[in-house]
Amino acid sequence: MNVLNTHVGLDEVLHTVLHDPEIVKSLSQEALQTALIFWHDFEKSAINFPQNKGKDLCLFRPRFCLWVTSLSQKLLPPRPPVKIKPSELEGLKDRGMGTRLQRQAFFTQKDLLVYPGSHQAYMILRAAPDEEPRRKVYMAGHTSSAEQLDRLERLLNARAQLSRLVGWNSYAGMTLSDKMAKTPENVNHFLGTFLDRTTLVARKALHTLSLRKQAHLKSTNLPIIQAWDRDYYCPPEPPAPPVPLPPLSLGRVFMGLSRLFQHLYGITLRPVDVASSEVWHSDVHKLEVVDEDRGVVGWIYADLFARSGKSRGAAHYTVRCSRRTDDDDEAGDLRIPGTDEFVGPSVEFEAAKRHRLRGEHGEFQLPLVVLLCDFGPPSVARGPTILEWYEVQTLFHEMGHAMHSMIGRTEYHNVAGTRCATDFVELPSILMEHFLNSPKVLSLFDTDGSSIINQIGNHHEDPCRHIDTYNHILLSLLDQEYHSPYVLESGFDSTTALANLYNTRGLIPHAPGTSFQTQFGHLFGYGATYYSYHFDRAIASHVWRKIFSADPLNRELGDKYKQEVLKYGGGRDPWLMLSALLDAPELEVGDAEAMREVGRWRMEDGVVPERH
Repeated sequence: MNVLNTHVGLDEVLHTVLHDPEIVKSLSQEALQTALIFWHDFEKSAINFPQNKGKDLCLFRPRFCLWVTSLSQKLLPPRPPVKIKPSELEGLKDRGMGTRLQRQAFFTQKDLLVYPGSHQAYMILRAAPDEEPRRKVYMAGHTSSAEQLDRLERLLNARAQLSRLVGWNSYAGMTLSDKMAKTPENVNHFLGTFLDRTTLVARKALHTLSLRKQAHLKSTNLPIIQAWDRDYYCPPEPPAPPVPLPPLSLGRVFMGLSRLFQHLYGITLRPVDVASSEVWHSDVHKLEVVDEDRGVVGWIYADLFARSGKSRGAAHYTVRCSRRTDDDDEAGDLRIPGTDEFVGPSVEFEAAKRHRLRGEHGEFQLPLVVLLCDFGPPSVARGPTILEWYEVQTLFHEMGHAMHSMIGRTEYHNVAGTRCATDFVELPSILMEHFLNSPKVLSLFDTDGSSIINQIGNHHEDPCRHIDTYNHILLSLLDQEYHSPYVLESGFDSTTALANLYNTRGLIPHAPGTSFQTQFGHLFGYGATYYSYHFDRAIASHVWRKIFSADPLNRELGDKYKQEVLKYGGGRDPWLMLSALLDAPELEVGDAEAMREVGRWRMEDGVVPERH
């Protein structure tokens, strides 16, 4: 690829195609979108530079990526512990770990060493009535060394210089050119509008915390909430379903998922046996995804249980994406004499995965994806795996990605399923979380549904949700500033930028002496695109409210979403998909006003971003 995206001849042909109105008019939406993806890649690879300089730049890119990975690992070493006096542990609200730490301090009469980021540190932030230990733990966990700050700022500077080398004003400008946002200015239009409309409820929530602190301190004046106060006066609450539910085993949840997909799309999930050596562990189960009109449309390998050596967390991986195969130019493929015995089995294997679907023109390679989770495994002692509510939310989220992969039937693999713009890809997965707010959908978890469907949801307002949302938007603004031309100025200081942002636009003042930005992990893998998750949350909330909330099991509505969004994968402009789904032609252009409009949409209650 480092050769193809600097091939001047290919770029010239692409330039001719995209600048000829008659040719463009003859292209399908998918073909045009694929051509634009190639064009953006050529632009980012310095195709317009002198040939030697462009090739040198592309050879530099892999080394730059390896350097970024190495640098990010060095930015997150263990931080030194903080000393907590036994007297500072008095009155801990935690009766588990807190009681054990109090006993340890009582018997040893020594200061406790508490490491930032440890369970003990989080417990102290949530449960210590004395402000001093909370302050010490917070400061220790949010302070960076001079070396760490230097490494981060060198990374930001290198990104800015790289973008200048390929003709962009900033790294954000280069990165956003092929996203829905298009420009850093448009991102700031969204973030600014969203921040403005969130300010009132966030400040009201902060006032609630101040009243709690005032009552705790028995103060006559309303105290200021500091960064180390938030978790104590508004401790994080585990998510809970909106109505009482029976124990949610994996089988029950997958039954509910299959029923939901059948209602919406005419699709069901069917477990099938695996062949010998087909899966990498005996825990892995295979599901056929069956469309009532077209038959099997893909497969999902579900690797759901935690085990030694397996990565933590949840994810959706594409092993093989959808694409059309009957027009492949296999006869023109390069063949090296004497390699047929090695190439032959591969050709046969690929041929077995090609299918003609009922109602579809052409032959397609069907998608195969992996769903990865780390749920507790079943056992003889505990019985089947029973999911916590946050785990059900996680499973629904990842299944949203999986169904995007299954339904996104495209001719070109470059735009299949989840291969779409970064600031659009989370829409299907986040939307799936919203379905869990509906008693009608939750009734699908029950055998007959009668005990759930008529229940009224129990709404609980968590004031910290608004504060967290506000802080996430601030982090998105910080991400934009860190990838702006400002980082190339001689006086740039990442800590000063952080402090200025929080002291001028934040709810809680910046704690002098802290510099948590080296722990902002999204800067490394998602530089200049941290806004995407909140952008898609706003869109998903709006789609849920306008399309599905009143009748979430309606096939006609599900088919509209399937036909206007899911089936295209990344093969159509996301703004065109969104405007068609919402019957909102004013969104088609995807300009600054469209970004502001999304910023005016509210996030639905009950869907809480991950706390940082």
